[in-house]
Amino acid sequence: MRPFNISTRLKTIASYIPKGSFFADIGTDHAYLPCYVCLKDANARVIAGEVNKGPYESALQTVDKYGLNDVIDVRLGDGLDIITAEEKIRQLVIAGMGGSLITKILDQGTFQLSSVERMIVQPNIDSRQVRRWMFNHQYAIVDEIIIEENNHIYEIIVADHGKPHPYDEDMQEQQLLFGPFLMQKKSQLFYKKWSREKQKLTKIINQMAQAKQENNQLRQFKQELQWIKEVL
Repeated sequence: MRPFNISTRLKTIASYIPKGSFFADIGTDHAYLPCYVCLKDANARVIAGEVNKGPYESALQTVDKYGLNDVIDVRLGDGLDIITAEEKIRQLVIAGMGGSLITKILDQGTFQLSSVERMIVQPNIDSRQVRRWMFNHQYAIVDEIIIEENNHIYEIIVADHGKPHPYDEDMQEQQLLFGPFLMQKKSQLFYKKWSREKQKLTKIINQMAQAKQENNQLRQFKQELQWIKEVL
């Protein structure tokens, strides 16, 4: 059966999964990404995890439809609880959820990460939190890409274990916010995203100023707004 069509977002993630990989896809939804990868690479193996019963059953159906039951193991469970350290997954994909949930999953599953060479994550919001987690746990960002699909802008972050970090000491906080590679590339989508964020942040700061809320959060927002103006 020929590979089916998947979203640009998932195709982009798939492009960073090495040939012959053994990876876990946490929050697999319909298991489209594992099926796409395994149809193109006969040597790939996947553990596909889903915490919700409905998407779990949909994933089972997709895997069965494409005859991939021998290479994709769909499991129902929370985060990395579905994996044992002994299984030694080499790559990890977590896509389509918030940065705080991604870091929570990683924190709760550090034991299962001992063999993970590469992480590919796509936070819907708060990418900075994910970058900070990676920095604190010896995962160095090796590439980032920003894409737009169905009016949503997505950031995909690729990090390898034990590589040198791409941060400049003087600019680390800004690079954690914007992404060290995205800051370098400064694509049209990068400008589009941060122009939107500038408008939102300006509005929030004005509202807080009117309410006379001078606090640490307001000072942080003002600092971030200054960084956005500089990067634009």
